[in-house]
Amino acid sequence: MTSTQKGFTLAESLIVLSIFMILSLFTIFSLQPQHSAVEDQAFITQLKADLLYAQTYAMSHQHEVSVVFMPDNYLYFIHTQNGQPPIVFREYSNDIYLTEGSITLYIKYSSDGNVNRFGTFFIRTSTRTYKVTILIGRGRFYVTQQ
Repeated sequence: MTSTQKGFTLAESLIVLSIFMILSLFTIFSLQPQHSAVEDQAFITQLKADLLYAQTYAMSHQHEVSVVFMPDNYLYFIHTQNGQPPIVFREYSNDIYLTEGSITLYIKYSSDGNVNRFGTFFIRTSTRTYKVTILIGRGRFYVTQQ
């Protein structure tokens, strides 16, 4: 090596690498809350779509369709009454808890799209609580953040 060629020492390289790692860790930990919010929103959106699908399936196939929630197993499924395999089977995150409100976690859509029960149930996540309200009559529903 000649006197005109200069490089970095091992100590300088380690200092730069340490600073880079610290900045990377701060970035990763600051993104964690966004991940849980996105996961919550994805679950709510999927649940809404599945409830609408169950209602549409009941009307289009002229069958009763049930939506069964199993919160202890972190799953729900949609099935017809004639013993066929589930139309939809969804597992969800262990950070999401479904609890009964004024209705049980079992919804049945009749062949005309109406529901057998109306009321509310709750979805609790690590950061928020949502209330799902199923209206009397036509099976319409909405989800609100508590």
